[in-house]
Amino acid sequence: MCPGTHAQQAFRSEPRNLTVRMGATAVLRCEVLRASGTVQWVKDGLLLGPQRSLPGFPRYSMIGNPTRGQYHLQIEKAQLEDDASYECQVGRSESSQAIISSTVWVNMLIPPSKPYFEVDMATPWTAGKKYVVTCIAPDAKPMAEITLYKDGVELTGVESFNMSGSKDKLLNTHAEVIVTALSSDNGRQLACNAKNPALFRPVETTMTMSVQFPPQPPVIVGLEREDVKAGRTLVLECVSHGGNPLATLHWTKNGEVLSTTWKKDVVAQKSISILYWKITPADNQAVLCCESVNLVSLSPLSVSRKITVLFEPAEVTLLGEFTTIEGQNLVLSCYTTSSNPPVQIRWWLGYKELNSSVATIEEGDNGGMITISNMTHVVSREDDGLQLTCEAFNKGTHFSKSQNAIINVYYPPLKVWLDTPPQDVPLRSGTTVHLICFSTGGNPPGTLTWFKNGKALSDALRQTSFDRGVARELVLVLTASDNMATYRCDATNKAKKTISAHTKLMVNFTAISMKISTKQEELRRGQMLTLECQSGSSNPKASISWSLGALRFGKGVEQPPKRAQFGGVSVHSSLSLNLSSQHHNQRVICQAYSPVLAEGANTFFKLNVLYPPEFSPEQPTKVQVVENYMATIPLLVSANPEKVSCIWLHRREKLVKVGYLRYNWSDENALEIRNVTRNNAGVYTVKCSNDEGVNQTSIMLDVQYAPSVKAEKDPVLVNLGETADLICVADANPIISDMFFWKWLGEGEVEVGQETQEDKYGLLTIHNVTRAHAGLYQCTANNGIAPPATVDVQLIVQFKPEIQKGAQWRKVASRGDGTTTAEVVCWAEGIPRVDFSWEKNGVLMDFANHRYEEQTVSEGSFQTSTVRVINVSAALDYAVFSCTARNSLGEDKLDIQLVSTNHPDPPTSFRKVSVSHDSVTLEWIPSFNGGLQQRFRIRYRSDQSASFLYMDVFPPRASTFTVTGLKPSGYADNNAVLTITTMEPGGYLTEVLTVVFGVLLVLNSLGCFFGLRWKKRQGQTGNHNDLFIDGLESSAVSNSNKYESREKINAAAQRTLLLDSGSESDSNVYESYESSHYYYPTGDYMPPLSPLPEETRRLGETQIYLGVNKGNSKHLICRI
Repeated sequence: MCPGTHAQQAFRSEPRNLTVRMGATAVLRCEVLRASGTVQWVKDGLLLGPQRSLPGFPRYSMIGNPTRGQYHLQIEKAQLEDDASYECQVGRSESSQAIISSTVWVNMLIPPSKPYFEVDMATPWTAGKKYVVTCIAPDAKPMAEITLYKDGVELTGVESFNMSGSKDKLLNTHAEVIVTALSSDNGRQLACNAKNPALFRPVETTMTMSVQFPPQPPVIVGLEREDVKAGRTLVLECVSHGGNPLATLHWTKNGEVLSTTWKKDVVAQKSISILYWKITPADNQAVLCCESVNLVSLSPLSVSRKITVLFEPAEVTLLGEFTTIEGQNLVLSCYTTSSNPPVQIRWWLGYKELNSSVATIEEGDNGGMITISNMTHVVSREDDGLQLTCEAFNKGTHFSKSQNAIINVYYPPLKVWLDTPPQDVPLRSGTTVHLICFSTGGNPPGTLTWFKNGKALSDALRQTSFDRGVARELVLVLTASDNMATYRCDATNKAKKTISAHTKLMVNFTAISMKISTKQEELRRGQMLTLECQSGSSNPKASISWSLGALRFGKGVEQPPKRAQFGGVSVHSSLSLNLSSQHHNQRVICQAYSPVLAEGANTFFKLNVLYPPEFSPEQPTKVQVVENYMATIPLLVSANPEKVSCIWLHRREKLVKVGYLRYNWSDENALEIRNVTRNNAGVYTVKCSNDEGVNQTSIMLDVQYAPSVKAEKDPVLVNLGETADLICVADANPIISDMFFWKWLGEGEVEVGQETQEDKYGLLTIHNVTRAHAGLYQCTANNGIAPPATVDVQLIVQFKPEIQKGAQWRKVASRGDGTTTAEVVCWAEGIPRVDFSWEKNGVLMDFANHRYEEQTVSEGSFQTSTVRVINVSAALDYAVFSCTARNSLGEDKLDIQLVSTNHPDPPTSFRKVSVSHDSVTLEWIPSFNGGLQQRFRIRYRSDQSASFLYMDVFPPRASTFTVTGLKPSGYADNNAVLTITTMEPGGYLTEVLTVVFGVLLVLNSLGCFFGLRWKKRQGQTGNHNDLFIDGLESSAVSNSNKYESREKINAAAQRTLLLDSGSESDSNVYESYESSHYYYPTGDYMPPLSPLPEETRRLGETQIYLGVNKGNSKHLICRI
């Protein structure tokens, strides 16, 4: 088509109605001839959007070749929600009207969900009854067709109807049929099949029928005979065939339930109950019955049998006295419990049968008989030890049972004798001796008993036997009571005759008792105490001695001995003692020692000495505590009586608990001071008393506390180069060495100086003070008790004035046509306060002239003096203004030239700050702005591109800017090189930096265009100092030499235009002028930007270059 021709859009292919199964992919075709408008699809009136991948519709996309006009709508994994109307629309364009395709429909085929039965099968059916079965096939489109089967055979008479599904456009199909339950239906299946066009084969669900019917009568298996021996275990089975559920079975005996346990054999369709029945005599003539029943039985079915039991007697009992004395009669009786049939009884003595017996028979339990037999027999010594037997025999069970007894005939022992130590040899008290008594003969063997002085002893060892008789040992640990005592052993048995043997012992022993007594009821410190010691009987005589702890007193005053019990003697002695408080609770020991035995007996007397309070040598005289903690002053005092009353004094004042909750003392009288403070320090006196007297002592309380600190002088003034002394004073306890620490609180690093300490004073000495030392210093005092204390000390360094100088401070620009006001600014720093004076061309300025005004502002050590020149005249005010700043330490001077508005001076220090994969951050220092507001624009391009990209710096006065949106070439380079070249008079300055990210784009040209430059329309070329003026507002407000260097800004900017290298926009104009006194009215002037040759390198041009692997690079050039 020729340029400028108009061609109407048209459809080559329009969409058609489509039927799709759920989950399939649907494609609606749409091809457009001469498509010039926006093509998009409409679903139910909703525009889906022009993108090929449609946002918000992840399964929708436009496919096909757009250059051939193909905009087919593809729907993946089709769902019910895709069942809708669709149109293909082509929007209006400059050359064509909009077109809309015919409306088409996507018809979704949705298969039914798995069908399910609506029938209560929790309760089984009963044979012969009718039931309604309903099957539902839910959520289908179109509706489903349902077929019902019973055991594979299709059911007739099925009625179907439809209802709304769970979502719009879906249908639920219901099918109902009436089924009559048969016993043969039990376990068979009902099946429901559902299908519609969305399915390749029907979906099916099944249900198993459960039909109940009664069982057959039971039978008993395993009982061949009705007479059974007792003790036998019968294993009987009760079997019932058929029934649903299978029958429940239970056994009864004489109407009482024996078992309710059964098992089911589903395969054989029968119930089995096995009865393990152990026959007992009580089961004789019992009726055994088995019953079967299930849920649908009209009444239980049963079978029964009667049992006869043959049983032996449970017990055979033999009665009578089986032990007697030789020549006496034995009267015996033997009888049995019930048996069936009755038993016969026989008697035996050894192997000899006894016939002198009489038998009787009586009725017994469980239908059996009891047999009784009585017998009398005269015993002799030869019958001793023979076995007497009563035997019972049952002819029915062929069972014999007997009861036995041993005949015991008594006669007396023959002899008894002793084995003991000799009677004339003395034995030591505590020695163990063994006395043994022997006896022979007799039936039973003799019983041996030991006696001491005629009294039976129970602690003899157990009697033992040997081949001819018995023996019994008596083990004695000899005591005083054994001295000359008579020991006798008697031998006897049930023949009622006794024979004896006896002996005596000689024993040496220590005192059997010790006792200390005194006539004084109360003992006091300083008194003389007399103690009496009486020893009990000893053999031979003992010697008495006295002791008190480690102190030995000897015999004391001893009296003549006296005769005492057990054939010994008793000794008496006395001791006198001068009492002190140290004797309290100590023991005085009296010992009676036997030289023959080399041992003795002793006792003690505990002294209870009354004395007034006494303080322990371990009582502390000084107690240390940290402030705000609890102070505990221990009190180590002793007294008798122990009840002591103590009072505490501090600074001669009595301490009381009431009304002053900080003081408390426990039962031990220790003083506790809660939340102790330094005011509680000092000497505390305690006075203690009891019934015996009063005593007192003093304790020093040392309260330690965390430091507090203050500055000795603040602020500290010092001249530059001199020595500064910063002093802080601490109040603390204790004062320790290295307690002070000084810290610089300013920014950066400063050498703090020399730190020293003199007692409670911390000193920081700084020699050769510089201005960097000025600021806050922090003194910290720490004596180990938290918290440390700090104080800040201000150091002020005094120095002569220093005026801010630089290119941007030495010029002020303003139009000299008498319509503007200029501000000449002088910014100085100095301490003490700085005073300013101004000269104009060397002549002191007169601020009485209304055209000149001065204003001074102070901020700390910084002062600013501003001279406002009103209605600037080129002839009168274009001059050199000299600012002099002075204080008591010196002065400084700066000459500032007021000139006409002109182009800005070149910026300095143009550099790269950082580079990322899609951005670069640049920084520069603006110079003199020529008296007008200057703005900056960045120009850059890729080496592989012939066109430039431009970006305006925002905010306009920013000196740092990040160029974003850069596109990497696709190559990774971890060591790309960034080259920054700055052309200066005399050569090039080059820096090589490593780029962390392998960025494959580098900025080629950074066009930084500053200030204003007027160019005459005649085409003069000027001095090649290009100036960018784009969107410049003609406000000449900034007629001042103030400039805030490196201002922090937002990294936001606006991309302005994309130009080819040969066709820059004509919307920006560069202008220049020759005369320095030519003024252009800038209020409404917007100069256009003229094209510049991009390949030219000039003085003052800064280029940033980044080389990469594949030769692709970008340049940043800043031209001034």
